[in-house]
Amino acid sequence: MTRHPRLFSVPYFILGFLFTYLAIESVHETIWNVSTIALAALAAFDFGTAFRLLFASKR
Repeated sequence: MTRHPRLFSVPYFILGFLFTYLAIESVHETIWNVSTIALAALAAFDFGTAFRLLFASKR
């Protein structure tokens, strides 16, 4: 039973949206604080992984 990479991309999209929401909520006075940048970096990593899995060629 093989698993499709597209199925694994769904949790990464969900986490990407969650980290994006948390990054937006963590902005108080300025965007240049550690928590906002770390959450945005995690969201970018999750979205990148999700797109890589979504467009992976079938092997």
